[in-house]
Amino acid sequence: MCCEWLRCCAGGEARPRTVWLGHPEKRDQRYPRNVINNQKYNFFTFLPGVLFNQFKYFFNLYFLLLACSQFVPEMRLGALYTYWVPLGFVLAVTVIREAVEEIRCYVRDKEVNSQVYSRLTARGTVKVKSSNIQVGDLIIVEKNQRVPADMIFLRTSEKNGSCFLRTDQLDGETDWKLRLPVACTQRLPTAAPCGVNVCPCGLFQEDSDPPISESLSIENTLWAGTVVASGKAPFRGMWYPGLCFVPQIGLFDLEVNCLTKILFGALVVVSLVMVALQHFAGRWYLQIIRFLLLFSNIIPISLRVNLDMGKIVYSWVIRRDSKIPGTVVRSSTIPEQLGRISYLLTDKTGTLTQNEMVFKRLHLGTVAYGLDSMDEVQSHIFSIYTQQSQDPPAQKGPTLTTKVRRTMSSRVHEAVKAIALCHNVTPVYESNGVTDQAEAEKQYEDSCRVYQASSPDEVALVQWTESVGLTLVGRDQSSMQLRTPGDQILNFTILQIFPFTYESKRMGIIVRDESTGEITFYMKGADVVMAGIVQYNDWLEEECGNMAREGLRVLVVAKKSLAEEQYQDFEARYVQAKLSVHDRSLKVATVIESLEMEMELLCLTGVEDQLQADVRPTLETLRNAGIKVWMLTGDKLETATCTAKNAHLVTRNQDIHVFRLVTNRGEAHLELNAFRRKHDCALVISGDSLEVCLKYYEYEFMELACQCPAVVCCRCAPTQKAQIVRLLQERTGKLTCAVGDGGNDVSMIQESDCGVGVEGKEGKQASLAADFSITQFKHLGRLLMVHGRNSYKRSAALSQFVIHRSLCISTMQAVFSSVFYFASVPLYQGFLIIGYSTIYTMFPVFSLVLDKDVKSEVAMLYPELYKDLLKGRPLSYKTFLIWVLISIYQGSTIMYGALLLFESEFVHIVAISFTSLILTELLMVALTIQTWHWLMTVAELLSLACYIASLVFLHEFIDVYFIATLSFLWKVSVITLVSCLPLYVLKYLRRRFSPPSYSKLTS
Repeated sequence: MCCEWLRCCAGGEARPRTVWLGHPEKRDQRYPRNVINNQKYNFFTFLPGVLFNQFKYFFNLYFLLLACSQFVPEMRLGALYTYWVPLGFVLAVTVIREAVEEIRCYVRDKEVNSQVYSRLTARGTVKVKSSNIQVGDLIIVEKNQRVPADMIFLRTSEKNGSCFLRTDQLDGETDWKLRLPVACTQRLPTAAPCGVNVCPCGLFQEDSDPPISESLSIENTLWAGTVVASGKAPFRGMWYPGLCFVPQIGLFDLEVNCLTKILFGALVVVSLVMVALQHFAGRWYLQIIRFLLLFSNIIPISLRVNLDMGKIVYSWVIRRDSKIPGTVVRSSTIPEQLGRISYLLTDKTGTLTQNEMVFKRLHLGTVAYGLDSMDEVQSHIFSIYTQQSQDPPAQKGPTLTTKVRRTMSSRVHEAVKAIALCHNVTPVYESNGVTDQAEAEKQYEDSCRVYQASSPDEVALVQWTESVGLTLVGRDQSSMQLRTPGDQILNFTILQIFPFTYESKRMGIIVRDESTGEITFYMKGADVVMAGIVQYNDWLEEECGNMAREGLRVLVVAKKSLAEEQYQDFEARYVQAKLSVHDRSLKVATVIESLEMEMELLCLTGVEDQLQADVRPTLETLRNAGIKVWMLTGDKLETATCTAKNAHLVTRNQDIHVFRLVTNRGEAHLELNAFRRKHDCALVISGDSLEVCLKYYEYEFMELACQCPAVVCCRCAPTQKAQIVRLLQERTGKLTCAVGDGGNDVSMIQESDCGVGVEGKEGKQASLAADFSITQFKHLGRLLMVHGRNSYKRSAALSQFVIHRSLCISTMQAVFSSVFYFASVPLYQGFLIIGYSTIYTMFPVFSLVLDKDVKSEVAMLYPELYKDLLKGRPLSYKTFLIWVLISIYQGSTIMYGALLLFESEFVHIVAISFTSLILTELLMVALTIQTWHWLMTVAELLSLACYIASLVFLHEFIDVYFIATLSFLWKVSVITLVSCLPLYVLKYLRRRFSPPSYSKLTS
């Protein structure tokens, strides 16, 4: 851990370092403080950083150059404020938004950094904030406190000499991980600072005689963000770096940017045409610049602000939806992405399933016990211990270990005892919410007992053994106690324990029965590794497959009896291997493997993970919406396949092609050819086979997989999950959404276009890394079908209408200049040009963020409506061209109408055309709206009232006496009617003869 820190932060080769615990005066290196900082800026870099991030894009830089050009007299077209006020408004909104985000981030960081802990010094304990913890400090962490930094476990107050951690913030699991203190510091009579130093390979105590040295392993470490189960423990503080989140740029924003580039091209073309029609006379290059400034409204400066404010509204609506309570929007920049998801990649455990294991099956080879026959197992256990209580004490040991054929009761007993002993579960006794270990353990009260373990499977197994009569009632580092149906306590000494790892896929334990002195080695693990460890049998593989096809998670349990001499030889070799400096892990594994030979197969256990609520209808909704679902899980193939069937990820009439295990190019080629011949078939593939296919036939495999209605990837590592997301994005160009609940899903979530974290009892690691956080998987349907759909359609309408608003006035300027001999003179000046895009039309246009074509209930009932969005029809080149043509028609109609109907003065042209323009925009908003909201009506009336009221103050640009005449009113009415009526007629005819799909559902 120390080496990794140096390699990461120092940028050079890793070198050893020594850390003195509790002796800051001996510190020979300076280390960073334990400060968590998620902010993008600080006080001095905030404003420069925000401005740089705004002007590094063409859109805002373009308007900045326009505003600066007005300081040049030859280029000035009007008052400076007509350019600087809109730009300043846009920047002010952006700065305020960034400031709010930074303040929120600062408050969250301050809350974490201000958590108080106890630091152990030579003068006693002192209170210290989390941010002030230094490397080498001795920190006391109380029960239910989160560990403030990566630490080494030195000592605990627990009688059993161990500690449990909850790692929900790291891996999304609520299970408990067992941690052990360093042996030499645990034996100290007090927790006072001592002459102990730490280097990357071990811990040394120099003030002892002789000096003590011990190796450090993962079991001696505690990780930042985990929760201590019980007891007090001093740890060594280490550095915990903070994270910085960069906002994403969504596909919708990229499409809008593309449209603005087209508009910029149109701006340049129109300016060149205007100068060309003047035959490039005089200082034509200055004329080009003036025309560029004159038609600059083609690109709407308010577009970015309107869209950003719309996203804020969408995020607020999502958070306020009572039908998906607890939903959090962590990235307010991409809500439109939710409306265009083509591929949904989901985790299984904890996302589709509840991560609550229920024991379902015990298989002994010749007989199997299910939930309906567990009373038989209980009777077997009862009969064994009833018989033992009646036998003489001298016969208790040998009765169950004779070489003759064992009875069914003895076989069941051996299996249950092995399950009750081979685990890492610790019973913890609590009374009235306060741990009273010593008092409660005296009676082993069942009502006070809580099982803590690193895996829900193990808890389910121990709870099952309790239900059939063999109860785990006590455990510490060196012993374990079981209670029989006759309330007899069986004592076992734990000689060695070999924890489960993802590499070994098994765990083992060596115990000594105190009553008989027998030493037994128990082991349980996955069938793929246990098949080569247990003695030959003809039923293991078949029954494991059968149980997995039922959706059960299977564990193989085996045992091996050891003689005293055999164990002593093993222990000597094991201790020697653990003290090795070089290749320690390999040597330890080799010694353990020497014991894992010809073990007796006892039984198979099957536990089932229950599905989350409403998973089936949610997946059916997503499937009907045209979204293809890929399930990525670490479970074995049969279990993943069964879960996919149970969750209706695969429909009843669809075939499933199980991609057989391939190891080389030739096998992959043959299997891909076999898969190519199948149609409308779901694919199930393991991570190993997937890796081979992607190595040799990446393009061919992705082409076939993307055509499948559903894909299940089992035995899938976190890195593979992220790789699959990346390949889908590259090969299809479609938007992906990743859903997960644990730390192993973070890479997949962050790689996707839209990450969704499921928050709840599985922790917050995934939800904190995601763009959206939900409490249950079933909420995903409404998040996509309702909020995603509305956000995308609203933003599409809003962006195109803002572009229409700017194109309309730019068309009028082009007509005006062409009529008056291509003069680069502005049609509207001063407050008119500013008020047009702000006070007079902004509120009605922005009210489009409240529009919706169908009710949320209809959108959920008919998910097929979502399919139209996958094609990008609401915002496409076709719809953009339609709005461009509408803008040209309306702008030309208004301008030519004003030129034809004005009376004697130029100011009358301005009054007629500008008033007609405002009315046209208000009517076009009404034409675009699908469902009226009372705020829309208020916005329309308020904008009209503001314009009428402001005419009194616009006498510099408009003849106040002229607008009060009847002539002005009828001319404006005619021009407005001609510009809008044909569009209303076309809308009616379209709805009458070619209605959109959503209108059929609302009629």
